[in-house]
Amino acid sequence: MRPHPAIALLLLILAGCGVVPDSKTADRGVRQAGSPAISTARPEARQCHAELGMTGSRFIPLPDKFYGQGCSTANSVRLEGVGGDRDHFTVTNLGAVACPLANNFAGWARFGVDRAARQILGSPLQRIETMGSYSCRNVAGTARRSAHSRAEAIDVSAFVLADGRRVSVLSGWNASREEREFLRVVHKSACKRFGTVLGPDYNRAHHDHFHLEYGKGNYCR
Repeated sequence: MRPHPAIALLLLILAGCGVVPDSKTADRGVRQAGSPAISTARPEARQCHAELGMTGSRFIPLPDKFYGQGCSTANSVRLEGVGGDRDHFTVTNLGAVACPLANNFAGWARFGVDRAARQILGSPLQRIETMGSYSCRNVAGTARRSAHSRAEAIDVSAFVLADGRRVSVLSGWNASREEREFLRVVHKSACKRFGTVLGPDYNRAHHDHFHLEYGKGNYCR
């Protein structure tokens, strides 16, 4: 039996892309480096997934969602872990994260945080603790939507090392010399990868975390 012409055309187009989605795989994403990206993603999303996979990150692509009132999670992933020089480390409390932000975050975690932990604190990174990414809210004290409302910002609260030590932004920013140096080094390295970086020296609202925001700017406080 010959397929309906419209169906045949659709299959031909999908075949040209190298994928034909089915009900079992259409909404599944990349779980580790080298796995195929979500089949229904736009070209820019597929490229971002491929780049993120090359970092050794573990992630799952998420469907675009638009919540109204200027809030959305488009081209986003759920980032479960990132690759280091020697091992993987986990990331906690993250839901949807814009894929370009996840790519910058993976590079910062590996080259900015893990290496600083080994060089300054003498132990590799094991886990990055966050306060999340997506949140439909305004910038504090303004009527302007926060980058969190587009899942384009991550708030990082602490770093856990392989030797069991936990260095939090809240307690470590003015703690021992080594912890102060470590946190300031990773803060400075974040400024090279993100458009906006805010920490304890910016204002009271950021006394316990680093705000890492995707963008083309260069605002570092």
